[in-house]
Amino acid sequence: MAELKYRFNPETLNFERIRLSAWQKGRRLLLLLLPGLLVGVLGIFLVYQFVDSPKEALLRRENKQLLLQYELMNKQLSEVENVMADIRRRDDNLYRVIFEADPLPETMRQAGSGGINRYRNLKGLESSDLVIDTRKRLDKLTRQMVVQSRSLDEVSSMVLLKQEMLASIPSIQPVSNDDLNRTSSGYGWRIHPIHKINKFHAGMDFTAKTGTPIHATGDGKVVFAEYASNGYGMHVIIDHGYDYQTLYAHMSKINVRRGQKVKRGEELGLIGNSGLSAGPHLHYEVHRFGEAVDPVNFYFNDLSPEEYARMIELSQNAGQSLD
Repeated sequence: MAELKYRFNPETLNFERIRLSAWQKGRRLLLLLLPGLLVGVLGIFLVYQFVDSPKEALLRRENKQLLLQYELMNKQLSEVENVMADIRRRDDNLYRVIFEADPLPETMRQAGSGGINRYRNLKGLESSDLVIDTRKRLDKLTRQMVVQSRSLDEVSSMVLLKQEMLASIPSIQPVSNDDLNRTSSGYGWRIHPIHKINKFHAGMDFTAKTGTPIHATGDGKVVFAEYASNGYGMHVIIDHGYDYQTLYAHMSKINVRRGQKVKRGEELGLIGNSGLSAGPHLHYEVHRFGEAVDPVNFYFNDLSPEEYARMIELSQNAGQSLD
């Protein structure tokens, strides 16, 4: 039973019972409950602040795993960037040097993107800086790979062009060593066998019996194949491209026609004695940029070092030529 309370009334000089209104009772009850409510609210706040719910704990673990994966990804990106830098060095300093091409400009290598901020939708996240930095590195690496891929395509085209050029440059003897009697006269000033004057000999003479096969010394296109009254008699001229031409003179028979494409080693005709010639032989010339050059420098695919040294010795014979 609740304890009754009284108060003294000085007007009536009596003790009167204290009776509380509903509002007063409610206020008193509220004052009694307020500390508990405050403690409860504070407890709930502390629990939510420092103690994760199962779902929050799961999300926090997933975030930690994502951050770890981003860190590992950045390490791998560093390795890929190092590999890309090495490929770029090889491309500029090796491949393009071999094929006589200029290195790609650094501005093209950097492959900048420019334009609007593409990463603004990634801002405001808990790990925005890490995510944006990773994204930027990936984008830059992707652009550099595109540039490098195009460069390697260009190098591949140059390889094919180089193969074609190497196949076209004269590099073998026009007469096989097995059919060759001797090399009678080389490039330089010689006594002409017919005019008996000192005359510049613009090629090399290969002595062999009439009917010996004559071979193209490189891939090319026949631009002349008939008899001429300029002293060469029946002769063939091949345009190899890349500013190279070869001439095969004093033939007894021509087996190719003008406009025909020929391959290195293909038979052009037979050795003879046509034109101004003192005996059966092949007069062979190599022209570069329209000027005759020493053919002895163009047998590197055909001779061993010893045979090449012997060829140079024979080509320096300063006696009489056969044409």
